[in-house]
Formats: sequence, C-alpha cells, structure tokens
Amino acid sequence: MLVTVTAAATTDFPDTTGIGFLLHKHPDRVQTFELSVGTATVLYPESSQQRSTIAVVVDDAPASAMAVALSRLFKQTIAGVCTTRPELVDAAAELTIEFPAVPSRGGADLSKRLFGPLGWQVVAEPIPLDPQLPHWGNSEFVSLTLTGTLALSAALRHLYVLLPVLDDAKHYWVGAEEADKLVRAAGDWLGAHPESDLIASRYLAHRRELVASALDRLVPDAPDEPVVVRDPSLGEQRIGAVLDQLRTLGAKSVVDLGCGEGRLLRALFADHSFGTIVGADVSDRALTKARKRLRLDDLSDRERDRIALLQTSATYRDARLSGFDAMVLMEVIEHVDPPRLPALIRSVFAQARARTVLVTTPNAEYNALYPALAHGEFRHPDHRFEFTRTQFEGWGAVVASDHGYTVAFHPIGPVDEALGAPTQLAVFSRIEVSS
Repeated sequence: MLVTVTAAATTDFPDTTGIGFLLHKHPDRVQTFELSVGTATVLYPESSQQRSTIAVVVDDAPASAMAVALSRLFKQTIAGVCTTRPELVDAAAELTIEFPAVPSRGGADLSKRLFGPLGWQVVAEPIPLDPQLPHWGNSEFVSLTLTGTLALSAALRHLYVLLPVLDDAKHYWVGAEEADKLVRAAGDWLGAHPESDLIASRYLAHRRELVASALDRLVPDAPDEPVVVRDPSLGEQRIGAVLDQLRTLGAKSVVDLGCGEGRLLRALFADHSFGTIVGADVSDRALTKARKRLRLDDLSDRERDRIALLQTSATYRDARLSGFDAMVLMEVIEHVDPPRLPALIRSVFAQARARTVLVTTPNAEYNALYPALAHGEFRHPDHRFEFTRTQFEGWGAVVASDHGYTVAFHPIGPVDEALGAPTQLAVFSRIEVSS
C-alpha cells in the first residue's frame, strides 16, 4: 500500500522542508524499515521551501497494517515531539494526502462521512474490478485524496484511527489496550464526531464491551450539572426482556418475524453471542428502513454474513424460517386479523418449529391507565385486537398444547396491582421427544 503526504507552504508553515524535522526522516535519503507488519520504505519525491512530499510504501499491507506502520515510523510526530523545531509541532500546513488504492467497505461515501467532519475535503473515486469489463462493477477499493490545513501530527492521528475503520478489518488481536489507544489517539475529536459509534465499533473489531469502555471515556465531565437518568421506554424494556430470555435460553440463531424497521435486530446484532440473525417482514418499506438502521452496506463481509433480511408473511409457510433456535414475534400478533391467526399459528408452531418462540403483545387491561385512549380503543390504529391477560394466557395454553410446547408468561414494564403490566410476554419451549 502506498500513501503520499504533500505539504504546501502557509503563513504558519512558510518552509515545507521543515516536515523533515517533524517526521524525523531526512529528505535526501531513501530509508527502509523492517516492521512487524512488513517492509516499509520512506522517501521524498520532492522537497522544497514551497512544497514537499513524503511517500510511504508498505509491502502487501492491509489498511490496519499501514496504520500501524505510520504509528511506528512517525511515533514522535504523532506524539507532538520535535525538539529541534518545536514551533512547527502545532503549525498548520496545507496538506494533501493521497492513497491510489485503499479499501473502503461502505463505498466512497464512507470516506467523506469519516474524514469530512475533521476538516478534510474528500475526493473518493471507486475503483472498478476491471476497467475493461465495466459491467462487473466496482471493487471495495477507492482512490482517496484528502486536502486540508492541519498540523501534521493531527493528520497522522486521523489516518491511524480511520484507516482500519475504512477497511473494517484488523490484522491482529484486538484487546483492552486497543480501547486505550483509541482514546489516546482520538479523544480530542471522537466524542463529537457524527460517526463516533461506527468508528469505535470498527476500530475495536465490533467488541461491544470495548466500544462501550472507549466511548464512556470520551464524555466530558460536568461535575456542576446534575446527571439526569431517563427511565427506559416501554419499547426499550420490551427489547431488553426479549434479549434476556434469549440469552438465558442460550439461543445462537434467531428469527425476528415481523421485524419492522429493525429495532430488535440492531440489539441482536450488537451482541455477538447471536451468530445467525434473520429479520423477516411483509413490508419492503420496513425492510429498507431496517437495512439503513443496521447500516448493512457498511459492514464487512464477515459481519454481513451474520444477518439477513427476508420479505415474507407471518401467515404463510416459508422454509427459510425453519431450523432456528428461537423465533421472536414482538408486537406482531395484534396486527393480524383474528381469522388469520390460525394461519400464523400453523406457520410458526407447526412448520417453522423453532426450539423457543417468544411472543409479546399489549395487555388490553392496562389501556385504562392511558388517559388519551377512549374506552375500548386500541393503542395503535393498525391493531386488529388486543388481548387481556386471561385471553392471552388462554390462547397461549391452547397453542402450546396443540403443537408440543410448554408456555410461561411474564410481565414487561411497570406492573399495576390491579391491571398488570402494559406488555405481556409468552415464552414457548418446544417439548423434545426422546427417540
């Protein structure tokens, strides 16, 4: 991989030959370094008062290896150390950084989303798989040019953090020390970056506990302001209850039937204990929104293999939904016309037959506590019915008995002594017949 960094003179940086002092690499020499990530060559194609360029070539290097090479080659620069010309450390030069080819898993637009908020002008041109065969489409590589007026140390820190984010792949094990590196390298800008979650997730190889650790440390302290703790919404409690059940049951493959716009899918996908996830919905519009919510187009091939979106109906048999550990119908059954419920029961419990089926639905009794709802009115205009607790438990008991399942019921949300909880959950567990 090749990268060139060109500095043009500015009022703050009138003589660009000074980058030789900042980078601790002499302009008149071609230098070769044996690094853990491969052989790196450093040279200056041009060096003058008005304009200087340094080129770095790392043999057969992925983007994360180039990031490591830059951190090794220019460690003192990134740290802001230059004893011979300390006045240049924070001086802004007109910089142009060029990669003839760099992986960008997320397309050319991803480069703009990552570097643009940091003050760079970004030109990212997709590279075709074969220029002679344009119908093959584009590769995952782009030709990337960044221009901006920044201190050289800041520019190198941006590359160190964002190159592996573009690639969404690290060539080495990612442990807790990587979260520390991210905070050190990007702590002054990452917290305010609009793509902070994506950057932390990709940089830390999607290890959720490390991402949380890093992002928590980016929040500025506000000792004089009271911390306002918001109670989780009913929707968040519902997702939490479903996840708790799935984790307790040890489910590894999950179908979210009637996934809608993907709120539960996003929570499932964030937990790597779920190896295979399928979102299914009858609405193409909802699936399009789920795709955007999950940012599927930005995922690496490995991550994309964990999740699939299918257009299908809960009331029709679909062989693609068979063979899973668990199936979730979260706030789905109340949207089905009562005469169609037997078809849903048949497709879910007789045909798909997941080991566990989780069903949540509103508790109609709790509606009395919603002052905006008139007596007998449903919570959503698309609801076809809403069960009371007795009705839901009766329905669930019959379904379980008829199809070889046991069933248990749980409240979700604040429990009123007389009216119960706003949401009710049924957990159906398939009875295994020993041979």
